[in-house]
Amino acid sequence: MKKHLAIATLSAILLSSCISQKKYVELETLQQNTKDLLDSATVKLNTCNEEKEAAEARLASLQDRVNFLQANNQDLINNIGNLTTLSQKGAENLEMSLESMKEKDLRIQSMQEAVTKKDSVTLALVTSLKGVLGNMNDEDIEINVEKGVVYVSISDKLLFRSGSFTVTQKAKGVLGKVAKVVNDKPEIEFMVEGHTDNVPIKIDGIEDNWDLSVKRATSVVRILQNDFGVSPARMTAAGRSYYIPLADNDNASNRSRNRRTRIVVLPKLDQFYDLIQQGMK
Repeated sequence: MKKHLAIATLSAILLSSCISQKKYVELETLQQNTKDLLDSATVKLNTCNEEKEAAEARLASLQDRVNFLQANNQDLINNIGNLTTLSQKGAENLEMSLESMKEKDLRIQSMQEAVTKKDSVTLALVTSLKGVLGNMNDEDIEINVEKGVVYVSISDKLLFRSGSFTVTQKAKGVLGKVAKVVNDKPEIEFMVEGHTDNVPIKIDGIEDNWDLSVKRATSVVRILQNDFGVSPARMTAAGRSYYIPLADNDNASNRSRNRRTRIVVLPKLDQFYDLIQQGMK
């Protein structure tokens, strides 16, 4: 009986030992599988974390680009607004400039028309003077235009005797022809200038060359007024002495040229400005 009990006990222990070893192997296998799964999961988790970090980096970069594009877009919108404002101002300024240019063109055109009209009057005057004086000796009478002003220069050998301021009878005929032209053009005014050479005057009743040049100018003015009816309100008498010579007073020929009486047709600036004003209305 004891022997069978001992055998049974031994068998139970062996059986129990055999079951524990098998379970152990199973458990060990399960543990290894679990470890493998854990390792695999850990690798996948690390991969996911890396991918997450890369995605977050890309997202941050994209967000930076979005912010940059939004800022640029706003700048562009602002610039477009500024350009629109500038374009409007530019158009207004351009319109004002065109209007100003148009006004200036009209003024220039008016001035050109006034100058043309004045030149026409000057040309008509010169033509008339040359018509009545054209048969005179060119050395005695010169007619020219300088800067729109008409000059009639008459040599003193034709008008006066040496050292005298009395107009000769021959000269009165010349002055009569000049008077006819100026009387036909009552709108013009003129100045009679006396010019001498630089030789000092030593004649009773004449103080110096200034005095002689003035007396000769007033003598011509009186002849035009008293003998030919030229209105004194249109004339001015002036003496220039020897200070505006045509040539150096170094020989007899040059001194003879410098002794002259010059009729200067005065430009009527008030009429000229009236022409401009009329053209601008």
